Amino acid sequence: MLSKLPMRQGVGVIVLNKNNEVFVGKRKDNPIDKWQMPQGGINVNETPFNAMKRELVEETSIKKIEVLKEIENWLEYELPPNLLGKIWKGRYRGQKQKWFIVKFVGSESEINLNTKHPEFIEWKWIDYNLLPEVIVDFKKKVYEKLKIELKNFFN
Repeated sequence: MLSKLPMRQGVGVIVLNKNNEVFVGKRKDNPIDKWQMPQGGINVNETPFNAMKRELVEETSIKKIEVLKEIENWLEYELPPNLLGKIWKGRYRGQKQKWFIVKFVGSESEINLNTKHPEFIEWKWIDYNLLPEVIVDFKKKVYEKLKIELKNFFN
């Protein structure tokens, strides 16, 4: 039964530039006009912090960051029925994620999506208030919570 599948443990990272805009990428496997922040799974014996740094490099080549905050609660989303049993080799029903807020302190020339296993085909900086509007519907609640976290962080 697919509803009995476990949640995948993952991380996400909110990358802010010097203007406090948020990095988003357009996924290679879903090139419609939907964007997301870097995220990915936690490997066996890997801490969420180390997974966040690894995923950020794997997806964006970004290394020069200052960690500003680890968001206290884990955030979850369930896959929609059309993706259940298809992604992550069908092993998970959704994702439980630990999120981090980081400041990008490098040069934009460091950002390179042409990595070993590219996930994004395009990237841009956006106002954090737009986050829930750019994400796929099934992750919208997570992005709404992250928007509140950012609002509290900035105030």
